[in-house]
Amino acid sequence: MIYLINIHWNFKGEVDKYGDKIELIMIPLLLPFFVYLLFVVIPKIDPKNKLNKMGNKFQKLKMMLTIFLSVLALFILHTVKNQSFTNLNYIVLLIGVLYIILGNYLKTIRANYFLGIRTPWTLENETVWKETHKLGGMMWFIAGIIVVLSSLILHKKLNFQLFFIITGIISITPIAYSYYIHSKIKSKR
Repeated sequence: MIYLINIHWNFKGEVDKYGDKIELIMIPLLLPFFVYLLFVVIPKIDPKNKLNKMGNKFQKLKMMLTIFLSVLALFILHTVKNQSFTNLNYIVLLIGVLYIILGNYLKTIRANYFLGIRTPWTLENETVWKETHKLGGMMWFIAGIIVVLSSLILHKKLNFQLFFIITGIISITPIAYSYYIHSKIKSKR
């Protein structure tokens, strides 16, 4: 007998996909492992060895993301096992914490091919990289605080809508800003 469990919820917090226990266990447990391996391999294939010049920031980020994904995996497994997953705001809250962590790191990341806001304009010019990541870091940090607070205050449907809007803004704005800074620098030449 195959025992199906909830493995995916839509933005309204309703179950929209069921799966086998193995599927539930493998995805959350393999994700932190895969991210850790990715962070081990990426510096070895970095064409200009820029990640190794970042000092221990890269290592700290690797550990924080691995720990974050491990906590998320444990949370998911715990809630499914106990069938106590009544409020999806907790997942959004955890993602808000991730935004805060990444926001702190974005403004300190040096230009590279693997981490950060990598657009043709940021990779071409160090000033564009720095300005874009300064804005992006501030936006991600503030967005993280807003997401955490909204997760504690708002109803899950409204919180999800706000979360998706905020995520769209902090994803698109730095990209557009990098083009703007690039164009501004190019027009001065």
